[in-house]
Amino acid sequence: MKATTGRRRGRTRATAAALCLLAGALGAAAAAGPPAAALTAPVSITADDLSTWQTNGIVWSMAASADGVVYAGGTFSTVRPPGAASGTSEEPAVNFAAFDTATGAPTGCSLSFTLSSGTATVRSLVLSPDGETLYAGGRFGAVNGVGVSNIAAIDTATCTPRQDFKVAVSATVRALAVTDDTVYLGGDFKSVAGQTRNYFAAVTTGAALKPWTANADEVGRAVELTPDGRHVVLGGDFFTVNGTSSHALAVVNTTTGALDKSYPGFIPNTSTVQDLTSDAEQFYTANEGTGGGVFDGRIALDLTTLNQVWRDTCLGATQAILVHNGVLYSGSHAHDCASMGEFPDQPRKHLLAQSVDDPKLLPWFPDTNDGIGEPVGPRVMAQTDKGGRHYLWVGGEFTTVNSRAQQGLTRFADGPDTGAPWVPNVSVSTVAPNKVDVNWQTSFDTDDGTLTYRIYKDGASTPVHTTTGYSVFWDRPQLRWTDTDVAPGETHTYRITASDGTNTSAKSPAVSATVADKAESYPARVLSDGASLYWRYDEGTSTFAADTGAGLDNGFLRNTPSYRQTPAAVSGPSTAIGFNGSTQYAYSNRGRSDTTRFSVETWIRTTTTRGGKIIGFGSNTMELSGKYDKHVYMLNNGRLTFGTSNNGGQTVSTTGAYNDGAWHHVVATQGSGGMALYVDGQLRAVNPLYTKNQSYTGYWRVGGDNLASWPNRPTSNFFAGQIDETAVYPTALTAAQVSAHYALRNSG
Repeated sequence: MKATTGRRRGRTRATAAALCLLAGALGAAAAAGPPAAALTAPVSITADDLSTWQTNGIVWSMAASADGVVYAGGTFSTVRPPGAASGTSEEPAVNFAAFDTATGAPTGCSLSFTLSSGTATVRSLVLSPDGETLYAGGRFGAVNGVGVSNIAAIDTATCTPRQDFKVAVSATVRALAVTDDTVYLGGDFKSVAGQTRNYFAAVTTGAALKPWTANADEVGRAVELTPDGRHVVLGGDFFTVNGTSSHALAVVNTTTGALDKSYPGFIPNTSTVQDLTSDAEQFYTANEGTGGGVFDGRIALDLTTLNQVWRDTCLGATQAILVHNGVLYSGSHAHDCASMGEFPDQPRKHLLAQSVDDPKLLPWFPDTNDGIGEPVGPRVMAQTDKGGRHYLWVGGEFTTVNSRAQQGLTRFADGPDTGAPWVPNVSVSTVAPNKVDVNWQTSFDTDDGTLTYRIYKDGASTPVHTTTGYSVFWDRPQLRWTDTDVAPGETHTYRITASDGTNTSAKSPAVSATVADKAESYPARVLSDGASLYWRYDEGTSTFAADTGAGLDNGFLRNTPSYRQTPAAVSGPSTAIGFNGSTQYAYSNRGRSDTTRFSVETWIRTTTTRGGKIIGFGSNTMELSGKYDKHVYMLNNGRLTFGTSNNGGQTVSTTGAYNDGAWHHVVATQGSGGMALYVDGQLRAVNPLYTKNQSYTGYWRVGGDNLASWPNRPTSNFFAGQIDETAVYPTALTAAQVSAHYALRNSG
């Protein structure tokens, strides 16, 4: 683990001297007070946002001083207190504001960045190594009325523009980095001080143009000085630097600008580098792609070899990155990390964390919305210490943070952790005699993956069982505890709490179970025939469909379906579930790809004339799937089709209709004997030639998913009706097994 801290300097970084100064401040802060204990290492920043003043526009840049001042620049005209609605309690702040990192409130430093014609904006801020000068870049012609040309130097002691730093830059400055004697800049410009400098340049801290030359052919967006002071890392849209092919990323000499490392073909032509940061051993890129399937993730590169250490392939452009205590924090609009074994395509997540040693996502998930502008949410990060705490600031286009109104700015700290885990969703099962299976869906905590669960029985204040489990928002596996200290006919209640070590959820609502004296016939046969997933839909008012079997592959119920519908499909105390045919469905928690042979089984009851998918396999969970097959769907006329993909669609269909309002038992199988579709215990359609299907990682979905391009596509992707007793098997059930299941429907 590289336990160093990279200090985010707006869209740029300071030199090794500044890094050492700030690292010393961090060490003092760590000694003054330990970080929150409720975080999963190596994360050391909580996901609980702190009260912070807001802007009325976009924050593009930030820089943080060692004494706890955070400078913010962008495209805005006012700031307002936390909690204040847009247009209320506003104070003037023309594209710039300064804040106390510990309180989130403005300091006395007020500057106005303006332009005589057009919209002024501050796109980069960076502090000198000694903290005495704040350099600002962007598109502006004056600071507090003092004429400048897209770059300015501010005396931090007096909060006034330095009159001795003036240099003409022909267009927007988007990136800055500074040493004791040199300011490096990147942007849209093609001349500096009247001399040709294409997209990157260097001037002295006295504003004299330096001979340093790193001419590119497209926009420069990021500049990062390596800690040893030997290299300048360049990021942007470019395809060449000094005439040599090197798309989006290049490493050049700090003295001359000559290429030290080029990266032809390293980053796809459709992707660019938006931000750069570094620690003592590596530097990191934040990437944005255009179009589908591009590279939007982050790359870690070794500072000695300048070669890649790792890259992640999440989709959803990364705009800002920052390193603290061995963790790479990032601002993006990530929506699909399935290629990394993480979450599939779904609504965007905007703040993520990864170990500097491994691209796997860590359990740190505060969130913003997309906001205004492009919109993509976060645009910049900064960090500093004050009062024994470490603070992480985020700026951007967002208008909410953690689902509450908050515009432009937010901040987090290394404690205290105040957010409790979600209340567990609990279900009980008594399909077997003389015991109660207590099942629950693991909870979610925004900054802790490992949670402790305590089970309370019959109102007792002392738990009867304590265990731990790991979960993140897209993977909340089912846990189970079996209570054998029971007798037939007894009724017991159970409640569960979840704790992150500091904060504990409320107890779950009590659920009751009456102990059985014999096994229920239908579920016993389903389990004995090897179901790897078995949902009975006995839960109420939660997102949880418990798996009754040993596979513990629970379902997520989406958009509040109708719970505990009666009469159910089979006799006994179990209930069914109802879906509305437009938004409601269920999906399995566990992704899988081993579906060469399988059976799906469920009961349906409907009168719909719009059809819809009853059960199937798909690549997504929160969105319509991009890949989808191994499904049974109803046509508008009530007939059923079973389809799989293998270089095209393979289908078998019934001749009869089943939208008559009665319960029907549906089983579809595929294996060495081909594809078969059974209804009410009888084989209704078969093709022995269809023995293979497409292999991809996906999830079982019930009640709806994509049906685009499938034969006789119904009006609706989603099924309107009741569903019950859903099971999936890793084998093709035989006709005898199917018939036996149907025959047990009334057996109790």
